[in-house]
Amino acid sequence: MITVEFARPLYDGSDPIHDFDHVLRVLALARRIGQAEGANLAVVETAVLLHDIHRADEDQGHAAGDAKVGDHALLAADAARKILARQDPPPSNDFVDAVAHCIAAHRFRNSIDPQTIEAKTVFDADKLDAIGAIGIARAYAYGGMMGQRLWGEVPDGYAGDGPDHTAYHEFVYKLSKIQDRLTTATGRAIARERHAAMVAYFERLRAEIEGRA
Repeated sequence: MITVEFARPLYDGSDPIHDFDHVLRVLALARRIGQAEGANLAVVETAVLLHDIHRADEDQGHAAGDAKVGDHALLAADAARKILARQDPPPSNDFVDAVAHCIAAHRFRNSIDPQTIEAKTVFDADKLDAIGAIGIARAYAYGGMMGQRLWGEVPDGYAGDGPDHTAYHEFVYKLSKIQDRLTTATGRAIARERHAAMVAYFERLRAEIEGRA
């Protein structure tokens, strides 16, 4: 079984959006969802601890303009197989396959859909960390790294990125849609509350920017 202490150094050098604090938050959510949904928690916890170990490599590749950089989810799934094979004793092939599937299927931007309750649990937990109060904090942390403005209106036909992108644009274009993409009843229930918190925050932010509050 992969432990927190084993996994922590695998995230050295990560940005504040995808660092080990993110992993620990996802782990707490995955335990909550997995227990409610009847998932195998050993599979879920192992997958969460390893799910973003190649995220920094992908982000750095994109920043350097490397068009050949791989999908961090697929890279992490392959790395997880190798890490688990070195455990003593090594887990069963079924366990390794289950963990690798959870990791490969945890992101929006590839064609692998989560098929098992364990993969759905990991997917939902990871996405929930992108919304609510923590989601707003992460959006602004990223905005600070990229030198984004605090606020900007979203024009008609906006494609989701560009030099005027802000955390509010991220909410309108992506974060506001996450609740509709979740796969478990428990995850969707958590998402509704977090979504409402984001709506209330950006309504308040607009009022303050416009001098109405």
